[in-house]
This record gives sequence, C-alpha cells and structure tokens, in this order.
Amino acid sequence: MSKSAELIAAIGGAVMRWQDETQSYDEAVRERLGINGPEGRCLSLLHRGPQSAGAIAVVTGLTPAAVTALIDRLEARGYVTRTRSLEDRRKVMVEATETTLRLSQRYYGEIAYEGQKLLGTFSDAELGTILEFMTAAADLQRNQLQNLKASATS
Repeated sequence: MSKSAELIAAIGGAVMRWQDETQSYDEAVRERLGINGPEGRCLSLLHRGPQSAGAIAVVTGLTPAAVTALIDRLEARGYVTRTRSLEDRRKVMVEATETTLRLSQRYYGEIAYEGQKLLGTFSDAELGTILEFMTAAADLQRNQLQNLKASATS
C-alpha cells in the first residue's frame, strides 16, 4: 500500500472515530437536557440565529405539524421563544433563549475553546486544507443524504 493510500485510510478512520465521538457526546448532552435528537438538531440550528419553522423542518426532517409540536415542547421547557418576523408579520421565528445559550456554553464551550487552540497549532496553508476538506466532506454527506431520501421515494 502506498503512503498516500495509508494516509487516506487513516484519515477515513479518524473521521469515523470523530463522528462517533461527537454523536456519543451529543447524545449524552441531550439525555442530560431531556431532549430528543430532532430537538437537539433544532437547538443547534438556532445558534446561527432565529429560524423559521420551515428551516427547522428542513434540518430535522419533520413535518410542519411535528415541528410545531417540537417547538411547543422546547418552549414549555424554556429553551426557545417565538417571535413575529420583522419582515413578514405572518411568519413566526424561533429563537434560542438565554437558558439555552448558557447550557450550550456549559456543554460545548470547552470543546470550542480547546478546538480553537488545536487549530491554532496549524499553519495558514494547513488550515486552508482542513477547511477545504471539511467543506467538501460536509457537501458529500449532504449529497448522499439527498440521494438516500430520493431513492426511498422512488
């Protein structure tokens, strides 16, 4: 096996391990918070800012009725609030509460801090390569998910 093939195999294994470790950690956090997978995905999305119910449906893969129930549950626990969109008063936006932001900092703040320290050990060129790989890998995953969903309907 060539050096390149060995490195590619090792990277593949490392990515799988990282995915498994991340999933295990996220599951443990959700268990502590008393939320399920789609609720966790919703809260993760809300860290990008307020989102519509439609955007939450896309990320969670839930129907509009199921998203409404999900938002109701998270709102009852104090994790989200609903507000009217400033652009379209008919549209409701969902936003993470201060409680959610504090909990996120508690459970993910150290990971973010240590991750930034780790990334700081790489050169600008290496960081560019890492970013290129991560972006392409995420696009690959998204495309494979779309293909999987499309094949389920045909």
